[in-house]
Amino acid sequence: MGAGDRQTFPLVPRRRLTGLPFGDRPSRRRGPGSDIIGARDYQRGDPVSSIDWRASARVSAAVGQDHFIVREHAADETPRVVIVCDRRPGMGLFDETLPWLSKPAALLAAATAVAASAAAAHTDVGLIDYAGLDARGGEPFWLAPTRVDGVYLTTEREGFGTPFDAPDDSLEAALLFLGRLRSTLPTGSFVFLLSDFLVPLPSEALLLAVGRGWDVVPVVIQDPVWEQSFPAVGSVIVPVGEPGRPGVRLVRLSRREAAARRTHNGERLHDLLEELASVGADPILLGTSDRQEVDQAFIGWAEARRLGAWLR
Repeated sequence: MGAGDRQTFPLVPRRRLTGLPFGDRPSRRRGPGSDIIGARDYQRGDPVSSIDWRASARVSAAVGQDHFIVREHAADETPRVVIVCDRRPGMGLFDETLPWLSKPAALLAAATAVAASAAAAHTDVGLIDYAGLDARGGEPFWLAPTRVDGVYLTTEREGFGTPFDAPDDSLEAALLFLGRLRSTLPTGSFVFLLSDFLVPLPSEALLLAVGRGWDVVPVVIQDPVWEQSFPAVGSVIVPVGEPGRPGVRLVRLSRREAAARRTHNGERLHDLLEELASVGADPILLGTSDRQEVDQAFIGWAEARRLGAWLR
């Protein structure tokens, strides 16, 4: 599956970037680009195309002699992108034959949506997860940012052949690992965190990542019925799955227990989204593995960011 098979979304940054040259986002660095950030007097060696002829004419008329003004632009640059995939056992629920959200399918759909959009923006995309640690002596799987068919590489790695056996703290470990790669991930890099966040990510790790100047985007993958809320199943036998255990087991909940679970899940989700937003990480909430719906969720996130940037 290539980038052309997906509805891609623009990588709308929170701030001006310092990244790879020849991209499509304005940065803080002066150079060839589309955004005018100032003007100055002409200097020997400046290209004639950079002269603002109207401004030069006005200044020349005012001073009574030829005086040339040069436009300065922000260099167009594109950020690097890294996808962090949470592959702990809880993210392995459920397979697509069951009538609930398949987190493995949603994880793959989200990861490939990001990779396809990075490809469309002509930027480098990297990938990290902590599945299969024993086979690598405790080191994470790390694909450094590359433009070599990131969609294919993401699909191969984050597909159904990779186990869900990562430790509970793999998101925190991934951010610490990436923190040692400052030259690889400069300020303005996008870091997409794909997880259900049911194992909380310490706020210190998130604040440190945002403090490095990264554009951290948590993608919250939760079942809309059983994790974002909870159904009214009082006195009804319901199947329940557990991480690391095959199949499901049957449990009976009272109406009060079901209502308490619904309140708890709703408050948990609200608090999570509030906490993520409070540190400058704009979260995306996914409750589906349908690729079109996943694409629309990312597009909606980008449009909200674009509108927010316009309002600021």
